[in-house]
Amino acid sequence: PLVGAGAGLFAGIHRYLLGGFTAFSCALAAVAEGTLGGLVQHYYRRGPIPWHVALLAGLAGETLQMAIILATARPFGEAWALVQIIGPPMIIVNSIGVAIFMVIVKTAAEQRERIAACQAQQALRIATKTLPFLRHGLNRESAEQTARIIYNSVKLAAVAITNGQEILAHVGRGDDHHHPGTPILTSATLKALATGEVQVAQTRDEIGCQEKNCRLASAVVVPLKRREVTIGTLKLYHDRENSITPVDLELARGLAHLFSTQLELAEVESEARLRAQAELKALQAQVHPHFLFNALNTIVSLVRTRPDKARELLIKLASFFRYSLRKDDAPIPLAEELAHVEAYLAIEGTRFGNKLQVVQLVDPAALTCPVPAFTLQPVVENAIKHGLQPKREGGRIKITAKDQPGEVIVTIEDNGVGIFPEELDKILLPGYGRGHGLGLSIVNERLKGLYGPGYALQVNSAPGQGTRVVLRFPKETSSQGVKEDALYSCCG
Repeated sequence: PLVGAGAGLFAGIHRYLLGGFTAFSCALAAVAEGTLGGLVQHYYRRGPIPWHVALLAGLAGETLQMAIILATARPFGEAWALVQIIGPPMIIVNSIGVAIFMVIVKTAAEQRERIAACQAQQALRIATKTLPFLRHGLNRESAEQTARIIYNSVKLAAVAITNGQEILAHVGRGDDHHHPGTPILTSATLKALATGEVQVAQTRDEIGCQEKNCRLASAVVVPLKRREVTIGTLKLYHDRENSITPVDLELARGLAHLFSTQLELAEVESEARLRAQAELKALQAQVHPHFLFNALNTIVSLVRTRPDKARELLIKLASFFRYSLRKDDAPIPLAEELAHVEAYLAIEGTRFGNKLQVVQLVDPAALTCPVPAFTLQPVVENAIKHGLQPKREGGRIKITAKDQPGEVIVTIEDNGVGIFPEELDKILLPGYGRGHGLGLSIVNERLKGLYGPGYALQVNSAPGQGTRVVLRFPKETSSQGVKEDALYSCCG
């Protein structure tokens, strides 16, 4: 209302200065109509004012003006004669004009929203197509594919992508001198890299290409960022000057934002893969020293008395270490992982003698299910070391593998000393426990990282009764395997 009254005041002053016997009346009416318009907007907050509300407001405003003229203008006879002449056409035409104006405003707003929606949809389509390439980081191959996708999707003269020092890709006009691998040629790009801000160049001079005959005439240069650090640019070109529109600018900004997010995800994927490899090496380093020492002592004690058994254990030990020293985290059939566990149990069984009993109940249909390597053995080792070894009489390890719809469930049970309730919630925390505190926690984190939080280890235990650990492996990965980028799929 205050804005409406202010607008009416300016209009009223202008009308008053025109003079005439209705000068004051029309000036007062202008302020009143402005205030009325502000009140309508103030109380109608459901969006753009509909045309019929605007029409009624126009009728009310013009009728109010005629009433003010009759009430304040003198002589009354002349005021009445004037209202009879100007009243009907002003009330009708101005009211219709207000309604038409609001229709235009509403249509313009809807058109702007449609354009914005189309831009967002187009940017998302491009981002979806470029995702398989940018997930590997910003390099010449990914930049070439990304630039070509944008060029084929949007009407542009050229599309280019750079890193901080050189051109990675240039598709379209100007590719005769904007070669991938060459240093950046345009001053606008250098400025975007230096400032981290969007640069709009509407002329050839503003682009600042070092090639005099370059046909690229206008451009928008948007920085690509990773964690707020500018690592490159995305450039959209036209071959005519002053051709960069707000649509081009918003599209470039949207694409650059999406690409920056994809590049950050690529970095997360790389870090996750490196972390998984580091965790695998940590598991191997945890097992090898003490297990090798115990295994060699056992074999030494058998060399003279039972040489055949010693030879068998050496073969098992070699098989165990050959498997454990694998450098990748690629999935393997459950049968191979169980064979690795059997080699470990064969060595430990000889060392513990009758104190260690092993029972295996494996569904043959479950043996082909892919599982991450080095997943079961740490759990078995934990059961022996912390569950059975403290018992003087030893105990039993039971390994069960069941084939279920959509997944395979592996259960490792022992009848050892068990875990107290206050410790059970902490058993999967890194560093907790009497050993290195790595085995169960790393296996748990690997399963969650590969398959999601729903596939975390399930640990149930009771003091004096033993411990039960359940591992679940989805079967849908059996057709294509848990590929190298499985961690990225989980993050994305």
